[in-house]
Amino acid sequence: MSKRKRTVFITVWVLALIAVLAAALAIGPTPKSESVQGAMRDAVLHGDNQISLFGLKAVNPALISGFTVTALLLIFAALVRVLVIPRFTLVPGKFQLVLEELVHFFDQLASTNSPHRHKFLGAYIFGAGVYIFAGTMFELIGLQGITTHGMPITLPAPLADINAAIALGCFSYLVILSGGIAGNGLKGIGLTLKEFSLPISMSFRLFGALLSGMLVTELVYYYTCLSFVLPVVVGILFTLMHALIQTYVLTMLTSVFYGEVSEPAHKTKAKNN
Repeated sequence: MSKRKRTVFITVWVLALIAVLAAALAIGPTPKSESVQGAMRDAVLHGDNQISLFGLKAVNPALISGFTVTALLLIFAALVRVLVIPRFTLVPGKFQLVLEELVHFFDQLASTNSPHRHKFLGAYIFGAGVYIFAGTMFELIGLQGITTHGMPITLPAPLADINAAIALGCFSYLVILSGGIAGNGLKGIGLTLKEFSLPISMSFRLFGALLSGMLVTELVYYYTCLSFVLPVVVGILFTLMHALIQTYVLTMLTSVFYGEVSEPAHKTKAKNN
């Protein structure tokens, strides 16, 4: 791109942003059906905007998101296993290369932090990492649901629900506990139970990070003068950042603690000596 074209391009974008900002300020605030406190509280608790689960019970929209993400991942995994993996070649294509690098990353993370016992660990953190990333990015799709009051609502990320975050944190703790038992028997249970605060910290770290991004986006959308262009940038940046960071943090913590409690006792004594 020549210097002149670059200048014209930048000028057009600046003028467009100024026009959008002027339009937002000219429109000004519009009356809202609920306060910003109510909107943000419902974004966390979903006390009002609930969705009927097969007509049986009103549930948090994040539960519907969790079912949807799980179904999509299982279907995608089945298609890859049946249609893609049998056609792998010695010289990988782009999609094969992405899959191999993704599997290699989590396998290396597991083997580095738990060199003595890492086969199951690698499979688990791969599954957990993919679910966290896909579940966080799911909210960018903007899939709509209908609340029990007949109003449309955008389905949130599954882990924006505290129950989902606690479930994943506790399940990761049980995986760590299984590693302790497999590596050191009953003594491994004691080693794992010493870290009794681990599932709480993992759960609330995951929930808090995802919730903060959702609340910032909700706040930006709430005010008319901020709801032009800016939500797109804020939503994508916060969602992508949290998806990457939280995927790495939870898988790293799980692999590190799994490696510590599953390490055979005689090797630990040898290190200390």
